[in-house]
Amino acid sequence: MNEHPTIASTQDQRHEIMALMKSRDLLHIPVVDPHGVLVGLEKLQHLIENPEYDNPVFLMAGGFGTRLRPLTDNTPKPLLEVGGRPILETILGRFIEAGFHNFYISTHYKAEMIREHFGDGSAWGVTIRYVHEEKPLGTAGGLSLLPKNLPELPILMMNGDLLTNINFEFLLDFHQHQKGVATMCVREYDFQVPYGVVQIEKHLVTDIVEKPVHKFFVNAGIYVLDPELVRGVGGGGYLDMPMLLEKQIEAGKRVNSFPIHEYWLDIGRMSEYESAHENYNREF
Repeated sequence: MNEHPTIASTQDQRHEIMALMKSRDLLHIPVVDPHGVLVGLEKLQHLIENPEYDNPVFLMAGGFGTRLRPLTDNTPKPLLEVGGRPILETILGRFIEAGFHNFYISTHYKAEMIREHFGDGSAWGVTIRYVHEEKPLGTAGGLSLLPKNLPELPILMMNGDLLTNINFEFLLDFHQHQKGVATMCVREYDFQVPYGVVQIEKHLVTDIVEKPVHKFFVNAGIYVLDPELVRGVGGGGYLDMPMLLEKQIEAGKRVNSFPIHEYWLDIGRMSEYESAHENYNREF
């Protein structure tokens, strides 16, 4: 047993893992999460082959970005620049690097600006099609506008205002092995109560916990959906993703969670936009 094996992290980029394997003449390398837990095995052959995935990728880019005004008065939030390029372009590039090439972008607010910037995707060597929401349909309603002849493959879906280093290949592999109708990416969120919490039973104080920390998992805005689930979204009415997934759970369907340990930032407020600028060069 090797007590000090050569390992790769889920936060490592493809080229970084490949360089490490080549420097140590390795054909395989274990992949661990930030806690040191084994989550996968990467093969040199897989990295060299540059696999392609025909799975559709649906990017949500129709929001108003009201909390980022005045920046979004004349520019849709997905086109706000971080690190010298639009947020949505960084997202697109991460998917392309992982081998995806079949994209759909949902638009509403200042849709023409997004279409003009990305065009048909040929500038990036991929295919981009658009679905336009005449009125806001929520985080899941836009699924009803997708073509009905999509390939029988899981669909990756992501909000267009996120920056993350998640490994999309690991996510897709996880979804396919777990056999659920949907996989929701989640992120751990800690909240510390700034006071001593008093536990009371009737009128008696039973304990005092000083500034306890509560941990939650929150929706990270990234999903993998089975095509059957997507086809079932109809009517073109308003629908949020939590509502859609809750219906699946109530129907006894399996909805899995995929924790994100890599860099992840939801750019919804000005403080988060500023944080994205500070971290971009280090993370991307």
